[in-house]
Amino acid sequence: MIISYARGDVTGDRIPDNIYLTGIKTIDSPFVQNITLVIQDGKTGMRNYVSFKSDSGYEPTITLRDFTGDGVKDILISIASGGSGGFMYYYIYSAINNIPKLLFDYNIFNETYKYKVIYKDFYKVDVINITDKIKYIIDISYKGQEYLNEIYDSNGKLKSEIEGFVNPLSGLYPIDFDLDGIYELIGYQRIAGLYNADSLGYIQTGLQWSGKKFDVFNQYVAINGANI
Repeated sequence: MIISYARGDVTGDRIPDNIYLTGIKTIDSPFVQNITLVIQDGKTGMRNYVSFKSDSGYEPTITLRDFTGDGVKDILISIASGGSGGFMYYYIYSAINNIPKLLFDYNIFNETYKYKVIYKDFYKVDVINITDKIKYIIDISYKGQEYLNEIYDSNGKLKSEIEGFVNPLSGLYPIDFDLDGIYELIGYQRIAGLYNADSLGYIQTGLQWSGKKFDVFNQYVAINGANI
């Protein structure tokens, strides 16, 4: 059955095409299995079918945007994993001349960019982007005395070594930063501390098409605020 639908020229002939996500819905559940991308040429009616490695989840959606700058829309597929971490599956395809081509795979992104989250003395946490050799420092003194007393002694020294972690992608959004009709992407990954629900902030990664792949053009750490 059809789960999601969008219409726009993705083949490059200036004739709108029909883009579908099909799948098998579980009875009495929003869970969808065997999610498949169907690209129907608006001129000939020819269909191409694309399957995904991660083809099951919730609320699969299609977004059409030009990410590569060729004037033709590409296909962004979003699928919620349904896991407690809020992880998402994302794929981007082009379909110029009716040839589907994978431009972005969330799993490759998650595997490429590696991080370490290390608690330090005096209520600081280092977030290290190992891949690009960048370090961010988060001040966690706002966390509250009960939380801090578990980790630090009265002098602000760590009682023991502690590491957190960075979650896989939980958000990937198209944004036209330059207002030129070519869309970039901003990805969100939650920084977890003592446990998954212990959020320390988010890594926000800007991505843009370089001609062969999506490259990082900026990255920030956004921290959680505290009441004053």
